[in-house]
Amino acid sequence: MKLKGGLIGCGRIGTQKHLESAIKNADIFEFAAVCDPVKERAENAAAILEKAGLKRPKVYTDHKKMLEEKLDFVSIATESGKHKDLTIESLKSGKHVLVEKPMALSVKDAREMCDVARTENLNFGVCFQNRFNPAIQELRKKIESGAFGKIFHAHIAVRWNRNKAYYDQAPWRGTWSMDGGVLSNQSTHGIDLLQWMLGGKMTEIYGYITNLNHPYIEAEDLGVGIVKFSNGAVGIVEGTSNVYPKNLEEVFSIFGERGTVVIGGLATNRILTWKFENEDKHPFMDLPDPETVYGSGHVPLYKDFIDSIKNGHPPYITGEEGMKALEIILGIYQSSLYGRPVQFPIDFSTSSMSPLRK
Repeated sequence: MKLKGGLIGCGRIGTQKHLESAIKNADIFEFAAVCDPVKERAENAAAILEKAGLKRPKVYTDHKKMLEEKLDFVSIATESGKHKDLTIESLKSGKHVLVEKPMALSVKDAREMCDVARTENLNFGVCFQNRFNPAIQELRKKIESGAFGKIFHAHIAVRWNRNKAYYDQAPWRGTWSMDGGVLSNQSTHGIDLLQWMLGGKMTEIYGYITNLNHPYIEAEDLGVGIVKFSNGAVGIVEGTSNVYPKNLEEVFSIFGERGTVVIGGLATNRILTWKFENEDKHPFMDLPDPETVYGSGHVPLYKDFIDSIKNGHPPYITGEEGMKALEIILGIYQSSLYGRPVQFPIDFSTSSMSPLRK
């Protein structure tokens, strides 16, 4: 049975990756409806699907009207600050929900989203598609097998470029009310990988953010953090949108008593270092970079989400899992604001931040 979905948000990520996922998973689901407050964007999304040989979806500019449709699930790819309300409205209308990152801009909102999904007995997933990268999946197998022995520390470095033209495309970008900065937007995927590989039980975080090169946005263009985990491991976060002249790399490194792995490329897609006893290389060292920093993980992410609905199991990345990266980001913001380490659990919101200045 082919499931019917609705897409809310037909901008950059919606048209580039969510529509691609529908086209490449056309045997298991279709977008029966697309919605964007700018009608031309919704019409463009519908045209892309039709041009690919799929049934043209209904076009909406009002998501409330779209939610009256008989749909199995809703995908949300809007501004981050709108995720919470749209997710809860969609869940309460009886639809499973897949939401883009970051799932919310406050821990309180994220918890409420998870609570409503649980109350409604509906699946709620978060788009952390890089977990599906083949290189990342190979690393995960080593983690789960215990091949590293004791894990000491890991480091995520997101070294990209975001220029004024990027922010001019959408005024909500770089604002505290709708987006946040380089940690919340560009680095959240890597931060999710960091917490996932280190066990996901954080105890303390110390962070610092600043705006060095983007005076026209409110939020940070450089953020760093040190995260302590209950198992003794330490995570290091580095995120910048100041790399000249274009996106450079996203690199995840992890170090243990019996293993060292570094995964890099444009979007943590290629193994750079693979060291275990009697094992010093891996076939995935030769993988090409994806076309964009979004990678290619949305297609398997959708496949898993559809399967979770059909077969009644949680999606690979649940709302509760998605909230962990958000807590780290908000913890860095809170720590930087207070000028001291803060303890988990975090209870913070980007609304508590003020515009940064050089």
